[in-house]
Amino acid sequence: MKVNQIENGPSVKLFEGERALIITGLIGFLLSAGIFIFIFFNDPIIAPEGNMRDAFSFNAAIGMFILSIAAILPLSRFGTRKRKVVRWLFIIASIYSYTIETLQNFRGINPRFSREGAVVDIVAGMLFGVISLVLVALTIVLMVHFLRMKQPHGRPLLIMGIRYAFLSVLAANSAGIWMILLQDRLTGGAGNLIVIHGVGFHALQTLILPAWLLEKAQIHEKFKKILIHAGSIAWMLMILVLGIQTALGQTVFEITILPIIALLFFLIWFGTVCVACRLLVKKRRKITVTAKVLE
Repeated sequence: MKVNQIENGPSVKLFEGERALIITGLIGFLLSAGIFIFIFFNDPIIAPEGNMRDAFSFNAAIGMFILSIAAILPLSRFGTRKRKVVRWLFIIASIYSYTIETLQNFRGINPRFSREGAVVDIVAGMLFGVISLVLVALTIVLMVHFLRMKQPHGRPLLIMGIRYAFLSVLAANSAGIWMILLQDRLTGGAGNLIVIHGVGFHALQTLILPAWLLEKAQIHEKFKKILIHAGSIAWMLMILVLGIQTALGQTVFEITILPIIALLFFLIWFGTVCVACRLLVKKRRKITVTAKVLE
C-alpha cells in the first residue's frame, strides 16, 4: 500500500525537491525589484533602444514562470536523472534570459531585435532567440508528458489543471515564435503579441490555482471537475479571441466585439475561482466550528 501511495503521488507536495528552481524564480523578482527602484529615480528609456520597463516585466514574468514549473515538476513522475536534466535546462535558460534582458536594456540595446547594436549584440540577440526556443521545447516536453500520464493520479484535480495550463502555454509559445519571425512584438496597426504571450503563460497560475483550491473543498468530485473544465475552457477561448483580435492588427484594449467577448470568458473563469475560494472558506469555517464544539 505504501509503494502505491508513493508511486501515485498522493504525498507529493508542490515545490518538493526543487530548491534550485525556487531560487532561480526568486532571482527574477529580486531583479524586478531592483529595476523598479532604478525606474523610480531615473528615466526608464535608455537611448538608443533600451527600455527598463521591459526588463522589469520580463524578469518578473520569467520568475513567476520558473516558480510555477518548480511547483508542478514534483508531480511529473520523472525519474531522478530526467528531472535533473529538465530542472537545469530551465535554470540555465532563465539565468541567460535574466542577464541578457537586464544588461542589454541597461546599455540601451534591444536584447532581441537590435538595430543599433554591434555584431556581438546581434549574436547575443540570436542566442536569446535560441534560448527562447529551448524554453518552448521544454514546455512542450512537459505538456506531452502530463497529457500522457496514466491514472491513477495522486492529485487528479491538479493534473487536470496542469494539462489545461500547458495547452494555454502552447498558445503563448506560438505567439513567441510569431514574434521571433516578425523580429518584433507588434503586428498590423496596433496588434501586440506580447499580450497573448503573457496571458497564455499565466495559465500556469490561473488554471492551477482553482484546481489546488478545489482539492481541499468538501463537495462532489464531479462538480469539482465541472468547475475546472468550465474555467479552463473559458480561459483558452479568451486567448483564442484575443489572438484573432491581434492577428487582425488591432489592440485588445479597445471596446469592440472581440475584446468584449474575451472579457466575458475572463469573467467565467473568474467566477469559477470565486466559487472555489468560497467552498474553501466554507470548509475552513466548518472545521473551526467543529473544533470549538469538541472543546
